[in-house]
Amino acid sequence: MAEKPKKKAKPIRKTTGKGGNYRPTKSGAGMTKKGVKAHRKANPGSKLKTAVTGKVKKGSKAAKRRKSYCARSLGQLKKSSAKTRNDPNSRIRQARRRWKC
Repeated sequence: MAEKPKKKAKPIRKTTGKGGNYRPTKSGAGMTKKGVKAHRKANPGSKLKTAVTGKVKKGSKAAKRRKSYCARSLGQLKKSSAKTRNDPNSRIRQARRRWKC
């Protein structure tokens, strides 16, 4: 019987130091500008953007992006464990707060 090739382990999400592409939970979770830039460089054609955190005009592209993210993340929040759902410091809750959901 032939052995199956082992899958490569996914790199660990780092929030500090070299390769710190993710924002720490305390500062709102999500990716940093540096992280988005690194991702787009590694994946040509990617349309990844950072969070919409500022004030936006109603009906603008940014407002639509925010509304879409908030709807998606609410689904993630609902499917998470009760512990995560009720913890104000969980990554999903912090990210939603940063996006102003």
